[in-house]
Amino acid sequence: MHIRIPPSLDWLRGTPEGAAWLSQLPGLTAEMAGRWQLELGEPFPTAYVSLVLPARLEDGREAVLKLSYPHRESAQESLALRTWNGDGAVRLLAEEPVSHAMLLERCRPGQTLAEARAPAEALAIFCDLLPRLWRPPETAFRSLDEEARHWATTLERQWEDSGRAVPRFLVDETLEAIEQLLVRPGPSVLLDQDLHSRNVLSAERQPWLVIDPKPLAGEREFSVAPIVRDAALGHSPNLVRWRLRHLCSELALDERRARRWALVQTVAWAFDGDQVLPKHVDVANWLASGEV
Repeated sequence: MHIRIPPSLDWLRGTPEGAAWLSQLPGLTAEMAGRWQLELGEPFPTAYVSLVLPARLEDGREAVLKLSYPHRESAQESLALRTWNGDGAVRLLAEEPVSHAMLLERCRPGQTLAEARAPAEALAIFCDLLPRLWRPPETAFRSLDEEARHWATTLERQWEDSGRAVPRFLVDETLEAIEQLLVRPGPSVLLDQDLHSRNVLSAERQPWLVIDPKPLAGEREFSVAPIVRDAALGHSPNLVRWRLRHLCSELALDERRARRWALVQTVAWAFDGDQVLPKHVDVANWLASGEV
């Protein structure tokens, strides 16, 4: 089967593991198409760690085939989707765990929240979605504490690998914040640590559905971090401040803890190999400096 690999996956060619996975994709795609009797379209162009293709089932229904590159942050994606069972998130129709393959509900019309709504409206939609996603983690999801400790042990190396491209004080403040946040955390719920406006799509079954979750189990205050730094909703100290305060007010969250978690994850996710993401560094500076 001929599969056009989107340029968004080209970065995987830089590692032996990534290159091997890309070479397996045509055969894996053909295997899943045969198993689930799918007619496939051209891949969606924006997926960064997975091959995602529109599909049509044998009975004519639309779906999405997702083949994920194995990595720790999305390892429990299907488990989260099963837990939500379609309430606020796309439905999981079938999966093949060994192949990291999932058959998912197709969102129609499928516009991203960033494209379809103004920032104030988008924030109201997040305030509706988040409480529906905050389910008790009845199964063994990786914990926020475990993830934060992972960031704490890898941050120095990432900083050195980047050529110390992030101001040192941000690394120090992040490490200090992790130590403080791990003392007396709030009750644990199911979180999506990559919930931003491009991972929410317009749909018919429910107005808005979350896609591509990266689940953790931890306190609610952490869950606003990706929304606070979401540049698609505006990138300035005032707008970051507004998102943080509005979300915490509407959802009855501890703003001080939410701000610290936003700083921690933004710095941890600012590193992309030996490069850094400039807008993440901007937001981290605003969160750490008191501008937010």
